[in-house]
Amino acid sequence: MDLPAPSSILIVKPSSLGDIVHTLPAVDAIRRAYPGVKLRWIANTEWMPLLENSPILDEVLEFPRKKFRGLAAIDRIMKWAGDWKASGRSAAPEWVLDFQGLLRSALISKGRRSGPIIGLSDAREGASWFYTLTVPVNAGAHAVDRYLELPRALGIPVPLPSEVSFPLPIGTRPNGWPDDEQPPIVVHPWSRGQGKSLTDTQLQRLCDQLTPHRVVIVGRSEGQPAPAGDHIVDLSNQTSLPELIWLMREAAWCISVDSGPMHIASAVNPRTLGIHTWSDPRKVGPYHPSCFVWKSGRIAHRDEFSDSECISEEPIDEAAVEAIAQFVATQVREKR
Repeated sequence: MDLPAPSSILIVKPSSLGDIVHTLPAVDAIRRAYPGVKLRWIANTEWMPLLENSPILDEVLEFPRKKFRGLAAIDRIMKWAGDWKASGRSAAPEWVLDFQGLLRSALISKGRRSGPIIGLSDAREGASWFYTLTVPVNAGAHAVDRYLELPRALGIPVPLPSEVSFPLPIGTRPNGWPDDEQPPIVVHPWSRGQGKSLTDTQLQRLCDQLTPHRVVIVGRSEGQPAPAGDHIVDLSNQTSLPELIWLMREAAWCISVDSGPMHIASAVNPRTLGIHTWSDPRKVGPYHPSCFVWKSGRIAHRDEFSDSECISEEPIDEAAVEAIAQFVATQVREKR
């Protein structure tokens, strides 16, 4: 399909944390192909710090998701989109790229009424009914690779996996970051996903096994006690998104359960190990080829796991905790 040359491009990917990180390489490729075209991204309020001050974007637009809950959500979204268009922010011809693939993102895209809407074939909730062009994708591929299919379909060169870039902001140094000569190991042990988080006992064991290396604990805990130890700095529930980006970039190594922050770590630090229990690392694991994954009882790169291992739901246990600690501690010592 021949599309009109865009005067602006709108990225519709309101959420979530990990999904936004996964979309960045595709948007980076689009920016490189259209350096003079205004490039904007609409995101939920809470995720805007991931994109603000990004070198590839001209503007980050707020989608106040919390205002659109309940039975009247569709009417509210359409009214909001109409007011948004009337505010003068729209530009035509504009490409609207729906990377979210849900009904609400399709309604946002349609509400622009500013140009062709382009989305992916794995869209749900009837979102593809609103598309001018639907790009076929492999539902079994990693999220980053699926999103890269959209610029590829538009004739835009996309990078090899080893050359993929995640242009996140530099971030902000958090209060409490240790001023040691050697950077610490950052541990993110909690996830909202069922069966993904480390238990209190496992987290304590992991930190004990990482002694004497300095360990910084980050993430959102729900009342879990911080592990004890003179080598531990507890920054849980204390870091903003810009601070999380900064400290994961600066870490000697990052250890994280499968979660949005794990994808931040992978995006800014190839020295990352992701812990996967029931999730498939080939689809949602740390993307960078140098990153490692614990899955199904062993540590390897995400593309080295078999089909049977990837569908395994083997939980992490004490032996796995010790293996992860030993692996990362060895990597840190060898680097030094």
